[in-house]
Amino acid sequence: MNQDLKVYFRLLAYLKPYWGAALLVLVGFGMNAATEVSVAKLLEYIINAIQHQNQQNLDWFPVLVVLLIFFRGLGLFIGGYYTAVISRSLIFHIRQEVFAKLLSLPAQYYLDNSSGQITAKIMYNVEQLTAASSESLKTLVQQGFITIGLLGYLLYSNWRLTICILVFAPLIGLLIRKAAKRMRKLSTQVQNTMGDINHVVQESVNGNAVVKGFGGEAFEQQRFYHYSNENLKRGLKMVVVQQMNSPIVQLIMAIALSIIIWLALRPEILGDTSAGEFVAYITAAGLLAKPIKALTDINEKLQRGMAAAYSVFELLDLSSEKNTGLLKPTLKGDVQLKQVSLTYPDGSKAIEDFSLHVNAGETVALVGRSGAGKSSLVNLLIRFQEVSSGQILLDNIDIQDIELSSLRSQIAMVNQQVVLFDRTVRENIAYGQLQDATQEQIVAAAKAAYAHEFIMQLPQGYDTPLGAQGLSLSGGQRQRIAIARAILKNAPILILDEATSALDNESEHFIQKAFDEAMQDRTTIVIAHRLSTIENADRIVVMDKGRIVEQGSHGELMAKQGAYYQLHQRNFEER
Repeated sequence: MNQDLKVYFRLLAYLKPYWGAALLVLVGFGMNAATEVSVAKLLEYIINAIQHQNQQNLDWFPVLVVLLIFFRGLGLFIGGYYTAVISRSLIFHIRQEVFAKLLSLPAQYYLDNSSGQITAKIMYNVEQLTAASSESLKTLVQQGFITIGLLGYLLYSNWRLTICILVFAPLIGLLIRKAAKRMRKLSTQVQNTMGDINHVVQESVNGNAVVKGFGGEAFEQQRFYHYSNENLKRGLKMVVVQQMNSPIVQLIMAIALSIIIWLALRPEILGDTSAGEFVAYITAAGLLAKPIKALTDINEKLQRGMAAAYSVFELLDLSSEKNTGLLKPTLKGDVQLKQVSLTYPDGSKAIEDFSLHVNAGETVALVGRSGAGKSSLVNLLIRFQEVSSGQILLDNIDIQDIELSSLRSQIAMVNQQVVLFDRTVRENIAYGQLQDATQEQIVAAAKAAYAHEFIMQLPQGYDTPLGAQGLSLSGGQRQRIAIARAILKNAPILILDEATSALDNESEHFIQKAFDEAMQDRTTIVIAHRLSTIENADRIVVMDKGRIVEQGSHGELMAKQGAYYQLHQRNFEER
């Protein structure tokens, strides 16, 4: 419970900047509450006017009704509008914070969580936060004011009878508490199943070619049905708890009200009470049921929002990428790995006791079967993953001492999985820190990557939007745009991770020439299977199970007739 309060107050802290709007909410709902109490008073006014045949008061009655409705509507509008302002602004700011956090999290987070679960947090869970903050506060203020107003009026009219209503308050409180526990658990389950639904949708959309090509439609539909059904079941269970809660509370209120009416009609209590006062009292007591029902309904919103708050704050409290480095050197490209190891949480070793020195301007090719640790090694160089032991030095500076953005700005990378964005060709080549590049620089990079010719054949040339993931282009074309991006970056260290795997022979021929040009005067680390990419490397490092098996030039390793020779004989087909 203490933890709940901490989380709730942390959530309410986000509402601080909106105190001005909150004051208007109080004014609006205060006005609305006053009109609710006035309904009872108005009934007393008209009954007494009829009884005493007071024509002047009777004439004023229609005007008072219109004024009452006008101020009720005005109060509801002011309160409702400014609650929405607070609510939408809250979502906006927390969503910005969550997205900024996602961008700063280490790569491991994305390996541990599916993209569906991550997007559910930022889209669905953040939306639910308003249920615990602005929505429930709106009901609390609106209905709370009405409850206080009506109770105040009842105590003022006849405090002895009113005590009978208050006797039932602890019973209502107990009911609400029991329902809260159940709803919190169900809310968490609903959010998790939303993440699962999201995940299935994203996989099916991104992998639609495989789904269609392999006839997986029925399987994906079944998977979607399963998770949606789980979500439906838990959602309905929440509705059951909520819908049972309200009638029970109303029944308790009805019992309290019937006791009051029974007592009020006793002659000794009724005494000299006028008909107007009696009707007004019973009306006010009857009106009390509605706000109390609304206040018990807050429970569902509160539990939904609190479950979301735990989920969102858990993400916001995760440690960002470690960036303790302060140095921003201009690197020449000397790379030294000293007894480096990378161990995964499950205890498996991706890299073990790995030592290698790559001189500035040297081209080193990493070869080996799949799982040999080549890509893991590259991830360590750009600090997508951190070394478990050992040391990586760039120009004799520990990689941990270099500021992260400075480090990454000096390493250009072409990945096996090409990532293109739903933007123009120009924006894809001049991405991120390259966005200020001139048209001449972009065209020069595209020409160097042998991409200029096919870009000019696109409908709008460099201004052609590429669509989602750039799937309107062929694999080779997408690869060349990624290579143009790396060439434009003009970094001292270039990493090519299976960069020519998607190219046909003709494209590869041109790309190879582009690489030869790009590799001039910069350190290049190549992970490749195709012989043409690595035969001209200054040095070839053969890896197996995270260790170096042998290294040397192509000629030296072929003469050895060892691991490289065997890989060569198989033409690097075995991955």
